[in-house]
Amino acid sequence: METFAFDYDAEVAASARVHVGVVGSGDLEILMEPSADTQAHVRIKTSVDGYGAVWKNVLDRFFSGFRQAVRVEINDFGATPGMVALRLQQAVEEAQS
Repeated sequence: METFAFDYDAEVAASARVHVGVVGSGDLEILMEPSADTQAHVRIKTSVDGYGAVWKNVLDRFFSGFRQAVRVEINDFGATPGMVALRLQQAVEEAQS
């Protein structure tokens, strides 16, 4: 099991708390809430070792367009990069509704 932490600059304050997904075989959950500062903070707990560079690439791409100040906790059980991107987008859509 590995844990990663990433920080990104933000431009807009977030206003909602969101929970999407479940921790299970090949899936992940995302917990998102407003951050107390002007950054996005991401913490990942994953059951798959050795994919730090992949996580960084997926998150760098996501946060290049998503500029809200949020605190994100991701609990992963072997999700693919595509599933990670899908769940992140789902969390954003849920927060906007």
